[in-house]
Amino acid sequence: MLLWQLAVALLAGLAFLAWGRREALAAAAGAAIVAAGTALMSARAFSGLAGGSIALAHLLTGMILKWIVILGGLVAILVQCKLPPLAAITGLVAAYAVNLAALRFKG
Repeated sequence: MLLWQLAVALLAGLAFLAWGRREALAAAAGAAIVAAGTALMSARAFSGLAGGSIALAHLLTGMILKWIVILGGLVAILVQCKLPPLAAITGLVAAYAVNLAALRFKG
């Protein structure tokens, strides 16, 4: 799923390149922060073999870390870098569409 999210980041950046470099950067960054959050969550969730309660705790802390990365990255994109919000949110939603597609077509 992580590779698909990175591919969507690239495609979103290329799609918004028609509107300009800042828009392309915002769209790619919006999708890339979702991929970074997914990578952090999966690294935390699959760290070590443990019992059920510890595995659940790892999954929950991974999910919290994922949302911290996504919200912090979105604030950095919109407030600090002052990139266009429509492109950034479009990239973010496109990367999350990969999650929905993966859950829908899991097997």
